[in-house]
Amino acid sequence: MNIVCLDLEGVLVPEIWIAFAEESGIPELRRTTRDEPDYDKLMSWRLGILREKGLGLPQIQDVIARIDPLPGAREFLDALRERTQVVILSDTFEEFARPLMAKLGWPMLMCNSLEVAPTGEILSHRMRCENSKLTTVRALQSCGFETIAAGDSFNDLGMIHASKAGFLFRSTPAIQTDNPDLPAFERYDDLLAAITEAI
Repeated sequence: MNIVCLDLEGVLVPEIWIAFAEESGIPELRRTTRDEPDYDKLMSWRLGILREKGLGLPQIQDVIARIDPLPGAREFLDALRERTQVVILSDTFEEFARPLMAKLGWPMLMCNSLEVAPTGEILSHRMRCENSKLTTVRALQSCGFETIAAGDSFNDLGMIHASKAGFLFRSTPAIQTDNPDLPAFERYDDLLAAITEAI
């Protein structure tokens, strides 16, 4: 049985931190896993900036509530779910993702969580497990699933390479150059066709 594992931000929805950086006027927060492969280091750095600026979860949730899926993402996801099982593997957080999942038709999501003070200050982030995307793909494979994966960032490469078929979607030129063995797509129709062929 097949299961498709998709990244969330940059693949189905805009990058949350980039949207927040633009609304808050803090350009440093535009840094994502396309720039920094070490997610724990990236999040610790982000939380430091939020503390310094006196910003917390309510301000981020306010921005997220106004984010829509990328054009064509919902239709792509619906078409894919007609063909096979799909799980979204993301390094985002439950506290961020709920409004986005509603707009995508409530697909299955595996992500992380935040520790938040009553004041709304984000105290820390809790990763679901180490190397969560690759670990989850390996766990699905141990249950008899054949995985097909797609993503755009450094933190997606493990699950993509470990799957029977893997694709880059709207990735950076640098990541594409470093991974010439991975087919790279810019359009949902092309990604859907490639996944359908792999199934």
